[in-house]
Amino acid sequence: MSVGSLQSCVRRALYEVDPKKYLRVETLPHIWCAGCGNGILLQCFVRTLAACDIDPDKLIVISGIGCAGRITTYIDACCVHTTHGRTLPFATAVSLCRPDAHVVVISGDGDLAAIGGNHLIHAARRNVDVLVICVNNFNYGMTGGQYGPTTPEGSHTKTTPYGTFEPPFNLVDLVASAGAAFVARWTAAHPVQMIQTLIRAFNKKGFRFIEYVSPCPEYFGRLNKMGKPQQMLRVLKQVSVVKHGVDPSEATMNPFNRIVVGEFLERTRPTFTDKLREVVERARRR
Repeated sequence: MSVGSLQSCVRRALYEVDPKKYLRVETLPHIWCAGCGNGILLQCFVRTLAACDIDPDKLIVISGIGCAGRITTYIDACCVHTTHGRTLPFATAVSLCRPDAHVVVISGDGDLAAIGGNHLIHAARRNVDVLVICVNNFNYGMTGGQYGPTTPEGSHTKTTPYGTFEPPFNLVDLVASAGAAFVARWTAAHPVQMIQTLIRAFNKKGFRFIEYVSPCPEYFGRLNKMGKPQQMLRVLKQVSVVKHGVDPSEATMNPFNRIVVGEFLERTRPTFTDKLREVVERARRR
């Protein structure tokens, strides 16, 4: 996609489209806490769909259990709300059965990186043709604010009242090392950049991973004395450093002092569907 076409598409997303076509308006208002970044993500996502003129009949959105998993409630397309941690097995099957469709996974860090962590690395290794948006709020928000695999060291959660001592995953480095075709990270304070990256991801094949850093004022923010929702958003903006093309291993993240954001990696590899077709074709020729 050329720079001019991308800029034009972003402009359409921001100023020209009506995203209601992709929303189940009867389900609104949403149930997320005040200040949660999931509402911003929903807005970015449906505006991207409208700007790219994605056919709702060829859009399949899969979510898991958790705050972010509720996003499929509001999207007017073919949506699947799966069991905890099993979004990517479902998405892999759907991608193989519907290679003509846009298959998107939207779920949280607990669902994708903890309970579903094994599926995450193998989907990236196989280069399954699916777009994954991982909403990282640094804790299990829906079930009470417990710590998870992305909780920063030293931070407080309901289950680590004296501070988390385990090192967190760097998810962009993890999936890049496993073989992902496209890797990026933005925060809820970067909606325009998030739309731009979503547009690019929709125009690419393979395993595409976008980490979306979302404030959780009710649990993580409150327990770590991060202030009101608007203050949390300001901090996300202030501590973010844009570094496009940096090695994902150097894209470190700590919500208190420094978050490296940007589009880190893009490469072309045969997708899992392509490889499977080759095997089937060889078998037919025998």
